[in-house]
Amino acid sequence: MINVALFGLGRIGQMHALNILSNKNFNLKYVYDVNSQLVKNFEKKYKIKSIKNEKIAFDDKSIDVIFIASSTSTHIELITKSVLAKKAVFCEKPLDLNLEKVIKCRKQISKFNAKIQLGFNRRYDPGHYALKEKLKAKIGKLKKIIITSRDPSPPPISYMKTSGGIFKDMMIHDFDLARLYLDNDKFEEVTAFGTNFKNSYSSVNDYEIAAVMMKSKKGVICYINNSRECTYGYDQRVEIFGEKGMMISNNERKNSIEINNSSFTSSKEPLKNFFIDRYKDAYALQLNGLKDMVIKGKKPRATFDDGQQALYLAINAYKSLKLKKTIKIS
Repeated sequence: MINVALFGLGRIGQMHALNILSNKNFNLKYVYDVNSQLVKNFEKKYKIKSIKNEKIAFDDKSIDVIFIASSTSTHIELITKSVLAKKAVFCEKPLDLNLEKVIKCRKQISKFNAKIQLGFNRRYDPGHYALKEKLKAKIGKLKKIIITSRDPSPPPISYMKTSGGIFKDMMIHDFDLARLYLDNDKFEEVTAFGTNFKNSYSSVNDYEIAAVMMKSKKGVICYINNSRECTYGYDQRVEIFGEKGMMISNNERKNSIEINNSSFTSSKEPLKNFFIDRYKDAYALQLNGLKDMVIKGKKPRATFDDGQQALYLAINAYKSLKLKKTIKIS
C-alpha cells in the first residue's frame, strides 16, 4: 500500500482524491488545503485525516508520495520540499508559470534521485498513446501532427486571472502531446495566433481561441487549435500523418449508436462532458504509472523535464503572438 498526502482540494484535487481512494494500491492518509471549510467537508464525508501544517506530511516517514494538486504558484516549492524529504512526487501541470523558477528547482533537486511524475494525463489516454505505439509500424515516417482541443465552456474569470493564459494553462497539454509523437526530434520554430470575440477574455489578458504552428528539426509540421468555448461539447482529436497513411484518435461518446431518420442523418450521442469524463481511463492509468514509479522505479511517461519543455513551448508561443512573428527556439 502506497501512502499519499494530497495537497489541494479544488476541482482537480477532489477528482484525484476520489481516484486515489478507489485504487487498491493507494492509501490517502492526509489531505491539505488552505480552505479550511473545504477540508472539513471532505474529511467528514470520506473519513480522511486533514492536516493544518504541511510539515506533518513531509516529516511522516510512512508517506511515500506527495500528490500536488494545489494552485500553480505552490508547485515548485512543494516539489522541492518533497524531494528534500525523500518523497516521490506527483504534480499537476504546469510546473510553474515562470521558466526560471523551474530551471532553478531542477538544478536544486538534480543531486537527488528524485521520482517525479507530471500530470500530463493525455499521455495515458489509450487512444492518444496508441498513436505513439503504432506510429512507425502503421504510417512510417511522421510528417504532420494535428491536435484539436476545445473546452465546452470557459473557466471562471477568477481562475483565468491567475492561470497564465491559454498557452500555459490549456494548450500546454497539446504541446506535451506533440512532443510525445516527435520522439527524439525537437521543435525549432513556433508561430502563434489568438483571437477574442468577447471582451471578457481581453479583460484578463487571455484568449478565447488560439492556434499554433510548429516545425521540428526533421521537418515535421504540427498544428494545434484550441478554443475556450465549444457549443457541441468537449472536442478532443489527434491526427498524425505519415509517409504510409494517417491515424486518428477521435472523440469519445457514451455509446457508438448512429441514428438516421426523416429528421436527420448520421446523428450521434453527444461528446463526453469535459476532462473528468473524457479522460477517466487516462487518470486511472496515470495512477498505475505512479504506482510503478514508486514501487518498481519505472520512469513515468510524463517527467519533470517534459513539464519544463512544454512550458518552454508555451512561453515561446506567447512571445510569437505578441511580436507577431515566427520564433526560432533552441
